[in-house]
Amino acid sequence: MTTEQLLLLVVGLGAFLLLGDLIIGILNGTYSISRVARYVVEGTLYGLIIGLAGIGLSMTYSILNFANFAHGDYVTSGAFFGWGVTYLVAGWGAASFGHLVLVAPQRGVGGAQLEIAITSTPFAIIAGLLVAGVGTALFVYLIDRIVYKPMRGSGGIPLLITSIGVAFALRYLIVFVYSNRTRGTTLGGLPSFDLLLVDGYVSIDVHDGTLIVAAVALMLGVHLMLQRTKLGKAMRAMSDNRDLALVTGIPTEQIIRWTWMIGGGLAGSAGYLMVLWTGTIDWQFGWLLLLLIFAAVILGGIGSIYGAIFGGLIIGISMHLSMVWLPGGDFTTITAFLIMILVLMIKPSGLFGGKTTA
Repeated sequence: MTTEQLLLLVVGLGAFLLLGDLIIGILNGTYSISRVARYVVEGTLYGLIIGLAGIGLSMTYSILNFANFAHGDYVTSGAFFGWGVTYLVAGWGAASFGHLVLVAPQRGVGGAQLEIAITSTPFAIIAGLLVAGVGTALFVYLIDRIVYKPMRGSGGIPLLITSIGVAFALRYLIVFVYSNRTRGTTLGGLPSFDLLLVDGYVSIDVHDGTLIVAAVALMLGVHLMLQRTKLGKAMRAMSDNRDLALVTGIPTEQIIRWTWMIGGGLAGSAGYLMVLWTGTIDWQFGWLLLLLIFAAVILGGIGSIYGAIFGGLIIGISMHLSMVWLPGGDFTTITAFLIMILVLMIKPSGLFGGKTTA
């Protein structure tokens, strides 16, 4: 038996034991069916956010060939851009323009007071989501023109180090502009759909539903773009062989520009949806999410769009489901990285290894 086969056997045995313990625990009442179902639903929602943000990171790596550590701060930037517009539309006349567009940095007028929710202020939320995507796309394009384009021929390592500098600069620029205060962004007590189970129920409120619809729609849009458009085919060709793409007449600089904009737009949209789902926003949540985004992209197979999506779902569900056995907090994060390490030990290229930008 080879080392890989032995490792696969050990991992399979561990998974079998955990599954067996879960089933026995449910049957004898130790574990609640509704509790486990809630973990799965919450993990799926979290995984959709990680996967959506991971698409842009995976695209950047497959086409530009460097790991962008500023991607998490693109997520945060997009959230603040979008929620500034949401506050402005929902609270027009309730406070000053600056107070609203800066997402209420001082106490007084917040999401609860403005009654922000998809049911009460749908136009404000839709406008905010659009601005989060488009605004971040343009912002990321501007950063590329100023910072990354002059360094494009210097290799992956200088670009990676530069991206770390960009990440820190963006993070503290956000603090300077928006302050470091954590604030609530939405109204509580939302309408929800309650799925009755044997020993309880699972609730999915309207913001959960909005997250699911928006994330799936954006992922489907990326799929159709890659498979059905000239831009998508050019991106796939460039990710396979950049030199050959250049020789065959593909405008590589234009493809790079669109890669940054699409990746940035998805990151900003993911940040906005994250805040809509959690109901709070702060200056570093994108940075804290970055390691999980990297884990999802690596687990799925770095460079693969579909790998980023499925990797995000696996990370999100496993993190929340692990709370059946472990306390929350850092322990669930350890679970995500442990799963990534185990998968990579068995399949070093990731679950979708060998497929780039598709």
